[in-house]
Amino acid sequence: MKFLNWINLRLALMLALVVFLYSFTSARNSHRKLLKTEVTFVGNQDNFISFKTVNKLLIENKKDVQSIAKSDLNLKRLENLINKNPMVEKAQVFVTIDGVLKAVVKQRVPIARVFDGETTYYIDYEGNKMPLSNLNTARVLLFLGEINTKNKKQLTEVLKFVYDDDFLKKNIVGMELDANNDLQMTNRNFDYQIEFGKMIYVEKKFKNYKAFFQKAVLDSSLYKYKKINLRFNHQVVCTK
Repeated sequence: MKFLNWINLRLALMLALVVFLYSFTSARNSHRKLLKTEVTFVGNQDNFISFKTVNKLLIENKKDVQSIAKSDLNLKRLENLINKNPMVEKAQVFVTIDGVLKAVVKQRVPIARVFDGETTYYIDYEGNKMPLSNLNTARVLLFLGEINTKNKKQLTEVLKFVYDDDFLKKNIVGMELDANNDLQMTNRNFDYQIEFGKMIYVEKKFKNYKAFFQKAVLDSSLYKYKKINLRFNHQVVCTK
């Protein structure tokens, strides 16, 4: 019995020592100063927000990151500050073991540039407005027309379909939505107008267009047409 009590006592002392050392180390670590900041942009696209802008938000405009103690950090607040930037989709902020305050930033993805009267802006992959950037200009198709709550969802699906398709992304450079909610599109290398019609049967219409293009480009007949009509989802009607 005494032997068991001695073992229990030793275990209790060891546990207390571990807790003390952990608490002491954590306390010392929390009062340590940060070493540096590091900003990483994820995704293969141009930066629409600068490292300098994100870094200022990280250190909250303090002069030097090395003057900030870990205990003074509110990582959730820093994430919220970065996420409020209109170019950012999502940010994660954390501190590494060696004292680096790090931000991993995913930028919003523009899929079209809208000209709406006197204003211009991007539509991002989620269908939301995104301002232009002073750093880079996105190479996306140009859109003319009114975007409202009634047509936004359908239009976003069409724009995403074009953006996600390598052929269409290179081929389609402009879209216009008329008062009847009919879409017209322009081609990069040819003068014809693409009459897409209503924003329905999107996949089928684009499939028809791609099949027609691949066939017509072989005999150079694409130069003869003024209009390519995709309104009828079972056929492509061409006008010279």
